[in-house]
Amino acid sequence: MAIHIETERLILRPVLDTDLEGMFELDSDPEVHKYLGNRPIKTKEEAQKAIDYIKKQYKERGIGRWAVLDKTTKEFMGWSGLKLNTKEESYHPHYSDFYDVGYRFIKRFWGKGYATESGKAAVHYGFNTMKLRSINAITEMGNTASHKALLKIGLDYIEDYEFEIENQKFDLRWYHIEKH
Repeated sequence: MAIHIETERLILRPVLDTDLEGMFELDSDPEVHKYLGNRPIKTKEEAQKAIDYIKKQYKERGIGRWAVLDKTTKEFMGWSGLKLNTKEESYHPHYSDFYDVGYRFIKRFWGKGYATESGKAAVHYGFNTMKLRSINAITEMGNTASHKALLKIGLDYIEDYEFEIENQKFDLRWYHIEKH
């Protein structure tokens, strides 16, 4: 997958095995997982599994989340981008096989507009390169920062709904944007 997108402050590129340390820092932080079911990872092997899963999406679906790097320092900051949600992994009771925009950043990068900046680049890529007609997003209801970022990216808030997976209930929000 030969994606290389640059924004004002960021580089978006495929997730690589060399991102292991950054992925572990990201997903082992309980605060990062506050709105993700409160299940932070505990080992680097789990971080590698996440990397392998994203790389599998690149091969099978042609798209998956991208690593986000600081344009100046090249430091791994987290991930952002598009994902094709199949029926088996959709977090919506009525929708599947949809593309969504999402992001996850290491805590020290929160509150600086990186989710919005990378999310806008992902939506632009989805509409202009992939020729998608629509893109969705999902957040947990309490995640105000993500809610605000999605609105700044240009998505419309559609509805709140409850979703259960693995005996855990989530109060979620659904967002949508169409190509004009």
